[in-house]
Amino acid sequence: MNMKTEEIKKLKSRARLMEPIVRIGKNGLTDSAILQVKKMINKKKLVKVKFLRSFIESNDRKAAAKQLAEATNSELIDQVGFVAVLYKR
Repeated sequence: MNMKTEEIKKLKSRARLMEPIVRIGKNGLTDSAILQVKKMINKKKLVKVKFLRSFIESNDRKAAAKQLAEATNSELIDQVGFVAVLYKR
C-alpha cells in the first residue's frame, strides 16, 4: 500500500512524540518479539520500535526493520538510527 506524502508526514510527527514501545535486543526478531509488536500495532496502529546496540552489532538494522514490517503486516514509515516506526495498514 502506498501512502500519500501528507499522511506519512503526519504519522512521522506523531511518532516523534512517542517513546519506543518495543525493544529488540540480542535475541533478535524472535517469534515472541514479533508477536509483541503485532499486539501493539493492533492496539495502537502506530508503534515505535528500538533496536538495541546488542542486536545491531550482528544484524543490519534496515533489513531487520523491513523484515519486522513484513512479519507484522505493517508499513515502515520511518527509520532513524536504531529506531523504526511502523504503521498498521
